[in-house]
Amino acid sequence: MAEEKPVFLVDPNSTPVAVKIVGRASFQNVMPLQDFLKDATKTGSRSYVFDFSCCTGMDSTVLGVLAGCALELRKLEPKGSLVLSRLSERNTTLVRGLGLHRIATLDLGDQAIDASAVTESLDAGRLDELDSTRLCLEAHENLVETDGGNETKFQDVISYLKNRITEG
Repeated sequence: MAEEKPVFLVDPNSTPVAVKIVGRASFQNVMPLQDFLKDATKTGSRSYVFDFSCCTGMDSTVLGVLAGCALELRKLEPKGSLVLSRLSERNTTLVRGLGLHRIATLDLGDQAIDASAVTESLDAGRLDELDSTRLCLEAHENLVETDGGNETKFQDVISYLKNRITEG
């Protein structure tokens, strides 16, 4: 049986903006989500809620993209908010382990977003290697900004990615 392609479903017109992650989210497919969050924030969206009930896993790059969004929202006046809801035990551990619970709200209840409106799928266009490397670098730098303890966890990754960009 083929693995289901991960999808980011959004309702850009809701308040807060609703995002549902379906499948495994990773550095290979998170670019459309990052672009969506940046564009939505630039056009005035200040609050987001993520539903992880159908998320089968995520890597540090995805968490770094979420951290970057939360950090940007905290700089706004009035401040914005990012809520992570319906996280599995494993995803909650990842979020807490990297310090995202300090800059985002964890809704550990079973409050689901209105899934009927979260139907717009973000296009997972093809990433070139340099764009993918830049995305990964920015995401990991966001994690270090979120929690200084992450620097030792990701210093080798950040160094490697910076070298790849310089060589590219």
